[in-house]
Amino acid sequence: MEIGEKIKARRLALNLSLRDLAEQSDLTASYLSQVERNVSMPSIDSLRKISKALDIPTFYFFLEQEPLSPVVRRNERRKISIPPGKVGYELLTPNVNRKMEVIMAELDAESGPVPLIQHSNTEECILVLEGALEITIADQTYQLYEGDTIYFEGILLQSLAPLGKNRVRYLVIVTPPIF
Repeated sequence: MEIGEKIKARRLALNLSLRDLAEQSDLTASYLSQVERNVSMPSIDSLRKISKALDIPTFYFFLEQEPLSPVVRRNERRKISIPPGKVGYELLTPNVNRKMEVIMAELDAESGPVPLIQHSNTEECILVLEGALEITIADQTYQLYEGDTIYFEGILLQSLAPLGKNRVRYLVIVTPPIF
């Protein structure tokens, strides 16, 4: 199922008209109609607005069918790249309809700062698995190396970037889910 079809299915499940969704997402009904018909591909920012209005995590639009098993096999992880090619994410939890989400992220040193997804009411923990990260939280910058963790409220996250010249792999544990 494509993104537009998922949006339409969720909108209809909630008994919302295009006009209702437009008002709640601060987008136009004509634009949403194009998205639902897969004529136009929404930006990540538009998807965030739509997912908030539909009360589902943004990551939902990038997933295929939800697995039934609580086990997520290494070769069956759901993957996404935001923006394409910059940061690779793998969902380590079976689905995004839970109270907590665990994601493995990977980026190259030359990728620069990670595009942040605004998380207002989240609590998050990051564990560096490989490489190093520089993280700014509430105007305080921290350098994390392999094995280090940091715990913070999502709204306070200001920047996250690779540190050094090596690839960085890290786990992100978030509650409630952000994708």
